[in-house]
Amino acid sequence: MQNNPDITLITAGAPITASKHGGRAKCLQRLVRLDLPVPRTVALSFGTVNRITSGDLPDMAKILEQFAPDSLLCVRPSSEDPDWGGPGAVLNIGMNEARCAELGETLGPEAAVQLYQRFVQAYAVHVAELDPDLFDDITDTGQPGLAATLRVYEEETDEPFPQEPGAQLAGVLRSMARAWGSTSARLLRQAKGAPVEAGLGLVVQQMIPLVGQAECGAGVMQLVDVVTGQLQITGRYRSRNRERAALGATTTLYLQRDKRGPALEDVAPEAFAALTAYAALMREKLREEMQVEFVIENGAVHILDGVRAPRSSRAAVRIAVRLAQDGIITPQEAVMRVDPHSLNALLHPQVAPGAKRDILVTGIAASPGAATGRIVFTSAAAQASAARREPCVLVRRETSPEDIRGMHASVAVLTERGGMSSHAAVIGRGFGLPCIVGASSLRFQTSKGPITTADGRVLKAGDMITIDGTTGQVLAGEPEMLGAALDDAFQTLMQWVDAARDIEVRANADTPEDAQTARNFKAQGIGLCRTEHMFSQPGRLTVMREMIFADTGAERAAVLERLLPMQRDDFAQLFRIMQGLPVCVRLFDPPLHEFLPTSRTGQRELAKALGLPVSDVSRRVETMFEYNPMLGLRGVRLGVILPEIYDMQVRAIFEATLLAIDAGAPLVPDVMIPLVSAAPEVELVSARIKAVAAAVRAEKGRDFNYRLGVMVETPRACLQAGEIAPYVEFLSFGTNDLTQMAYGLSRDDAGRFMSNYVQKGIYPEDPFHVLDVDGVGELLSLGADRGRAASPEITLSICGEHGGNPESIAFCRDAGFDYVSCSPYRVPVARLAAAQYAIRHKIGLDD
Repeated sequence: MQNNPDITLITAGAPITASKHGGRAKCLQRLVRLDLPVPRTVALSFGTVNRITSGDLPDMAKILEQFAPDSLLCVRPSSEDPDWGGPGAVLNIGMNEARCAELGETLGPEAAVQLYQRFVQAYAVHVAELDPDLFDDITDTGQPGLAATLRVYEEETDEPFPQEPGAQLAGVLRSMARAWGSTSARLLRQAKGAPVEAGLGLVVQQMIPLVGQAECGAGVMQLVDVVTGQLQITGRYRSRNRERAALGATTTLYLQRDKRGPALEDVAPEAFAALTAYAALMREKLREEMQVEFVIENGAVHILDGVRAPRSSRAAVRIAVRLAQDGIITPQEAVMRVDPHSLNALLHPQVAPGAKRDILVTGIAASPGAATGRIVFTSAAAQASAARREPCVLVRRETSPEDIRGMHASVAVLTERGGMSSHAAVIGRGFGLPCIVGASSLRFQTSKGPITTADGRVLKAGDMITIDGTTGQVLAGEPEMLGAALDDAFQTLMQWVDAARDIEVRANADTPEDAQTARNFKAQGIGLCRTEHMFSQPGRLTVMREMIFADTGAERAAVLERLLPMQRDDFAQLFRIMQGLPVCVRLFDPPLHEFLPTSRTGQRELAKALGLPVSDVSRRVETMFEYNPMLGLRGVRLGVILPEIYDMQVRAIFEATLLAIDAGAPLVPDVMIPLVSAAPEVELVSARIKAVAAAVRAEKGRDFNYRLGVMVETPRACLQAGEIAPYVEFLSFGTNDLTQMAYGLSRDDAGRFMSNYVQKGIYPEDPFHVLDVDGVGELLSLGADRGRAASPEITLSICGEHGGNPESIAFCRDAGFDYVSCSPYRVPVARLAAAQYAIRHKIGLDD
């Protein structure tokens, strides 16, 4: 038997491997090796099941001879990874007229008949593939119900129900092999990460008859709470004693002694003690929290299966940490067992597992977490709602810098348009707000609502909705929520993470609030401060607009003098919060038209504030129109054409640097020029920055240092990195715009069709979500190589949103980047991904 390639009896020494027989078969062998009471089990290999699909069945007699003649059998799937799933188990194989009569003497005739009838129906549906509705009209019980069921089977299949156990087993094996190979099953497991040709094994196991005067029943147990990860015996148990007239009559008991009702520990204390001891042994020897499937036969425990206990994200962290603290696994193994993506569920509130979801629309999950609030359609309404302390969700076609105050006042954001790098997505992640973008099936009746969903439901201002930014689902009402879980287990895990990783993780932070969040999440500095967000704050937007309306450089400089102290205070606060850690300030980047009102109402208000005719304001707005503003007068081009803006900003940076030094925080700020594409741009702007630095030194009578760098976000900048590098001390690659320009895709509009592209296999992933290593990655590598060849000591980093993506960390490390920078709430995710890369690299798992 042990040498039979088709049929392997699972014993301690049998040649069972997960790669050939699947994870379930291998786990059962481990349980056998622990001398646990596992029923006799036969494993069928991937190759065997594959041959069954082609019509080549193994010898049924050889399988059946491994079991007692009167045994009932069950067949379960055994894929290499249990998470890949498989066809459902089929129970009670071998049940026929003769066996029904035999069981009638021990179980009672009614129970035996019910067992037989249920098996016939299960076999009809799963093996013969009959419609389950065919049996709905059978209401009789006992022999009449069984006879009716057998009659339906025979009428629909044109053959009597098979009585031979071998024929039944063959039918089950064929049906399960066929189900695994179906197109829907293949697509489902591929979505879970399984390879296209993933194999399926099957295990055939003897069923334990639940007969006896002592306790009988079946259940599952785990030693932890699957939601919190706390130590707690959980699961379910259904008692099936003979005194209950029919086998189908069960009583649900608690497992552990409980004030709310009877428990297994009460009715069968010895069985309960044995079961908990088995579960503890499995935890220790299998090095994992396990879910134990068991039956109790006349007071004796039998272990049918052991699988990795299901768990929420927060439970996964606590389980891994406790296993390491108990010495079962190492801290490094604990780090490797936590999915970086799952950390998002710990950093934000989430919809509770099992909560009812009334899905209104699904969009792009742009910023994780969940929040409930009443719909508002304008920033003003959001601010008014916040003033009343009423949680609100800002719903917009798309957001702009004018909406930042409204976003800050909201608990979540939903937009009809946009993608992973759109304004709403980036700001949402920065604020830690749950955000869904690209919900293209929404239809706005006007720009201020209401909106209509695809199924015709109308959502008005004031309606209560929930944004699940982790799944991209917009839910009606207020489902049950779980709070964030930055508990002791999380803190311990992150200590082990930081001990392992060897690449810096900084944060993209634009405000003092962002910077404090970054510090709380142990960011090693600010890798990108987008200064334009500072101009959207109350009291500054009007001054900014006045500067835009100035006609000469002298007039612009005069207006900017009023913004200088505000900017200096902003930077001083950032430097104080970061306490000497590096801070990289990106000079003004967006096109100026973003700061001008587009509505007639807004233009009238601006005209009143500036003391100008409305016609003059409207005319200026029109003259600033650009057909493609994201590729127009923005970034370094503003520094060249309107140099007064950069002059004011770098002066504010340098004066704030001196204030930070006075406060005892040694600081060398990084000043970054955005959107460069040619070395002469850098040379020209650099000369003005040096002049401002010299002026500040002379005025203050103090010296200070700074580092100058550029944001590499155009393909030409990557190609010209060797020419640009001698003028700067760092190159920070902005992968949001670089992806946009490399693909010729609008990052704000691609969300409308990107899911279709991914579904059709044109792109493996949304390139604004997961870094395109083959295309954009080649530009990054080329720019890094050329920049470092020209200036060996130059610092390289990524500051686009890809910097917080776990799939991008390995690329950045392999390419020799010094640090990554991402939204504050993604810092823990990036730290964990970096640690896992370092651990894999150290032990050679990537080879």
